[in-house]
Amino acid sequence: MAAGHTHPLYLDRRSVVHRLAPEVKIVAAVVVTIAVVVTPRAAFWAFAAYAVILAAVAALARVPAGWLAKRSLIELPFVALAVLLPFLAAGDEVVVAGVAMSRDGLYAGWNILAKGTLGVVASLLLAATTTMRDLIGGLDRLRCPQIITQIATFMLRYLDVLVDEARRMRVARLSRGDDPRFLWQVRGFALGIGALFLRAFERGERVWLAMLSRGYGGRMPEALRARGAATAVDWASAAVVPAAAVAVAAVAMVLR
Repeated sequence: MAAGHTHPLYLDRRSVVHRLAPEVKIVAAVVVTIAVVVTPRAAFWAFAAYAVILAAVAALARVPAGWLAKRSLIELPFVALAVLLPFLAAGDEVVVAGVAMSRDGLYAGWNILAKGTLGVVASLLLAATTTMRDLIGGLDRLRCPQIITQIATFMLRYLDVLVDEARRMRVARLSRGDDPRFLWQVRGFALGIGALFLRAFERGERVWLAMLSRGYGGRMPEALRARGAATAVDWASAAVVPAAAVAVAAVAMVLR
């Protein structure tokens, strides 16, 4: 597994959250997301409580609010749907600021907006505090299906190699006077993609055979992972956040 690989969403900080083992952060993020999803849509106070919990985690991890807000824009298509639902849905209508809207549409739009935003923020906090290498190692220790961790590992290791190969192929094509920028020149681009695929496939087979000859059994040795397995302290520390989220969800369902 390649050393030093991060991803664009990772923030290199020194914080309690960054120091936790990746598998406990993955479990915590999943549990919090499930708690948010099962919360009744009319429990407005519960969503406010989730926001406070995530804000506390962001503060501990030293993740700026502006950074989270900017990268949360990925959910804009869902926000657009949530905004349109009160006007498109059928059912009883209520008047808001002089505009008639569907009551069910308002609840459905709020449900999408609140749960989607909280889920995106939880995912961003996980990504901001965990390197890609640690994420894969954590999934492996959680016994994620081997095919997923293997594909992710090889993608992480050889993505830069494939990008460099594609760059060299493009330079070679340009040096021969071929610059397919227009629709009628797409054939040259397609041929380049096909050649890159064949080269990647052949390289992958060679690497796979080399790994098998060295005793690879489907999982990376513990010595090659970024850090060791989670300790009891890691699990106890990380359990605070999902436990609070589960408590909020349980109360919200009881008061439903």
